[in-house]
Amino acid sequence: MNREQTSIGAQLSAWWHRTFVDLAQQLQWSYLPPLMVYFAAGVSGLTSVVGAFFLKDYLDLSAAFVAGLAFWAGLPWILKMPLGHIVDLFWRWKSLLILFGASLITLSLLTMYGLVSAPGRMADVMPLEDWYVIALLLAPSGYAIQDVVADAMTVEAVPKVDNNGHPFTPEETRAQHTTMQTLGRVSIISGFAAVAAVNIWIFSGTEDLQQTERLALYGQVYLIALVIPMLSVSGVVFHTFIQRKRVRQGHPPHAPEEATEVKWPILLGGLAFVVLSIVLGTANFEFAQETIFAVSLTVILYLMSRLLKELDPKQAQALIGTAIIIFVFRAVPLPGPGLTWFEIDELGFDEQFLAVLALLTSLLALLGLIILRPYMANRSIAQVVFMLTIAAGVLALPNLALYYGVHEWTAARTGGIVDARFIAILDTAVESPLGQIAMVPMLAWIARNAPPQLKATFFAVMASFTNMALSASSLSTKYLNQNFIVTRAVTNPDTGVVTSTADYSQLGHLLIAVATISVVVPLTVIFLVQKSRFQTSE
Repeated sequence: MNREQTSIGAQLSAWWHRTFVDLAQQLQWSYLPPLMVYFAAGVSGLTSVVGAFFLKDYLDLSAAFVAGLAFWAGLPWILKMPLGHIVDLFWRWKSLLILFGASLITLSLLTMYGLVSAPGRMADVMPLEDWYVIALLLAPSGYAIQDVVADAMTVEAVPKVDNNGHPFTPEETRAQHTTMQTLGRVSIISGFAAVAAVNIWIFSGTEDLQQTERLALYGQVYLIALVIPMLSVSGVVFHTFIQRKRVRQGHPPHAPEEATEVKWPILLGGLAFVVLSIVLGTANFEFAQETIFAVSLTVILYLMSRLLKELDPKQAQALIGTAIIIFVFRAVPLPGPGLTWFEIDELGFDEQFLAVLALLTSLLALLGLIILRPYMANRSIAQVVFMLTIAAGVLALPNLALYYGVHEWTAARTGGIVDARFIAILDTAVESPLGQIAMVPMLAWIARNAPPQLKATFFAVMASFTNMALSASSLSTKYLNQNFIVTRAVTNPDTGVVTSTADYSQLGHLLIAVATISVVVPLTVIFLVQKSRFQTSE
């Protein structure tokens, strides 16, 4: 028995060291600047709760239209292609892009502050819905620009030699890049957790607030959120300080080993994409989103084919298989805003409880990322996505249970303990770690294998491809919401007139369709890819 206890203790000790101690030991000061930029992206979640409530209560936009807006909001992330190449071309001046992105984020926050604090005056200029769309597009543009630079900074942050000047082995380099990318996701989620805690504090005791008082509180949240661009700019300042210190200590400045040649197809293609998006987005063209998606996907696939020539054939085939699997996993539809509206209207979830769910999601995602880091380092991306797909199917069940009233049955038999909020918290606790995992192995693969002079370009093009999956997800979400109509009650914030009534009768069918597609399609694609020459063991 003592031997068994000793063996179990040794195994636990080894697991603790491998999971937590090793991660802490690999942390370096050079990692901090990009982590600060990622953290700022996580802090953007500070406005998610107030944005959801303002949209639900005061803007007369359909669920399908809101799902379509997610497509337009995702377009800046596709532009990471030309932005990434610009970073490679102007490596020394990449920090200026952080400042530009911070300016766009600030404009978005100030626009939303005006919407919630002075809706009447904003409506005199143009409809509130139009202001909301502008703010919704400005923010992701700023975050996408900053994310491109942060990706490049992660490559710069990982050292090539140890303290004695000896090069790291390939295994050590792989571990360091995996750690760097894991810490990047950890920083984003830490930002989510921090602002969720702030939201819980802000919305404590606000149940009886009148409409004007509630809107004033929303305005305060948007003013507090102005700390977001300050964080990312601080990361750039710290990055400059570290790099200059390294130069003073005799280390050569970090730069690509070879001069980066201008890839005109990437730059001109990016410019053409911007022009096309603006023209179709402002025109009254029914299939504008679908056209932009088809054109941008074609361009990205062409650019990927050019970049893959920089790799050896086996690496290229593995990257293709990896990209396909992750694309399909991220392209499955979501329920859309109707589920949140149902939770607010029918289940009584208020701002504070949604903030509690956000905090639990963030904290558990952090723990999950850290615990699953050794699993990701030793499993192929196909295995990781297979596990995530099965988990997604299982985790669709609690939402279905809440819609069909299972919480009423469980509450009646548990003295009110297992009610709607209990089930929502339990679902959040299990689901939290899964969403942030899939991208980590792929980002580490790019950081490890991409040519040194094209690191940022590889990051940007592959990220654009996988972000196209989110655009595909937005489109499929819109289509499902057009077939399964979900509406909620809307009141004009200026006049108090009710402009829409609630109808959640088709939400159950929507949730079933989403769950089925989310499991069947990714598993089928994983099977087909792993049976082809593009199978991946990376």
